[in-house]
Amino acid sequence: MNRFFIDNAKIVDSHTEIIGHDAGHILRVLRLGIGDSIELCDGAGMDYPTTIVETDKDRLRVKLGEGRPSKGEPSIRVTLYQGIPKSTKMDLIVQKCVELGIYRIVPLDTARTITKLSDPKKAKKRVARWQKISEEAAKQSRRGIIPKVDVPISYSSMAESASHSAKIILWEGERDVALRQCLERAKHSSGSKADIGIVIGPEGGLDHDEVVLAKEHGWETASLGSRILRTETAGMAALAATMFYMEEME
Repeated sequence: MNRFFIDNAKIVDSHTEIIGHDAGHILRVLRLGIGDSIELCDGAGMDYPTTIVETDKDRLRVKLGEGRPSKGEPSIRVTLYQGIPKSTKMDLIVQKCVELGIYRIVPLDTARTITKLSDPKKAKKRVARWQKISEEAAKQSRRGIIPKVDVPISYSSMAESASHSAKIILWEGERDVALRQCLERAKHSSGSKADIGIVIGPEGGLDHDEVVLAKEHGWETASLGSRILRTETAGMAALAATMFYMEEME
């Protein structure tokens, strides 16, 4: 069944309106009309079977059935703190991590970040693009939420203020602790309610001082193995491994 996101606040007496691009897609591309069914998600983890009851040029009104929890939403929450990469690599990172079940993505300005987004207008435009990619990926993968992509923050701000039940930095300098060990601790301490933060450096990785700062604030370093992964690969690999180990792929 065709599925779309709606604003939960606009549901009134089990009815809501769909306007704009989604309405045009439903009416002119899918060629649906009165009496046809679609599925709506409120962006807060609930899905609704829906029947079209009224249509106009770029608007339609629907009646919602009984809501049910979205099957595509993980019970754990994983936030990716991603060192901003060059070019359009962030587009791919956002798309694939949303498909894999990420809860939130926070772009990081690190010591070795090449692409700087210090200009507020430039940053706002880039984040809007990433948020749109997140929305499209959430639709495609039948997520129950549209993961938020934050405005970029400094590495030091992240290291000092982030609060998660497990705080993990994937660092190529770590030789003794594997990601699996960190996840094992998170699984035993928080189970299906685990709130995990994962840090990935940009091209060139994190410098030693950044790792030291994070450790001072409760972060632990972990390895993804002996192979060195590109920044656009590392986050996806870590997230896939986390979802598998925390039993979110069963």
